[in-house]
Amino acid sequence: MNKWKIKELVMATGNKGKLKELSVLLAPLGIAVLSPADCGVEGLFVEETGETFEQNAVLKALAYCKATGLPAVADDSGLCVDALSGAPGVYSARFGGEGLTDAQRTSLLLEQLEDVPMENRGAHFTSAVALALPDGDGFVVSGECYGMVALSPSGEGGFGYDPVFFYAPEGCTFADMQDEVKNRVSHRAVAMRLLVEQLERSANNADQ
Repeated sequence: MNKWKIKELVMATGNKGKLKELSVLLAPLGIAVLSPADCGVEGLFVEETGETFEQNAVLKALAYCKATGLPAVADDSGLCVDALSGAPGVYSARFGGEGLTDAQRTSLLLEQLEDVPMENRGAHFTSAVALALPDGDGFVVSGECYGMVALSPSGEGGFGYDPVFFYAPEGCTFADMQDEVKNRVSHRAVAMRLLVEQLERSANNADQ
């Protein structure tokens, strides 16, 4: 990794928010973040067969690295609920089956927690972010954010389970939270900062 001084990389997502977030974080290092569309691989399907967030992130990063010949970053994230023994976990985006909307998945989650009191509704978001390099090198980092599953949805922002993830330090759900605050405290923000720290160390080592 130390021999690499990365100038550009592709992020395995079509989510403009994620692309912008990583672009801002990597700008001070002089690293340009490309979208799959920029690299002609928009719509690339990667089957998420891993049993952990880290394994799925690595699978996606490796696939995009191979398809583009560029360093690739991918993330995999989800919600782990204590009362459900960590579910939906890596199946967060497929909870309840294929074809459901975010609102339907959230509704299903609340149904399964219907008789669970607030003090037992602890949960955390996890985000794993992987970097894959064309020479086969790379690494994966993870971030977490702890909160509770609210009794009902609140807020219009965010996506996924954000309307029911209550973050006590801010006194609101992720969906009610200002973007700049969420981008500071979220699981993905923690993981992205760790990614940037690794890349910064690599760039410094490459200069020596």
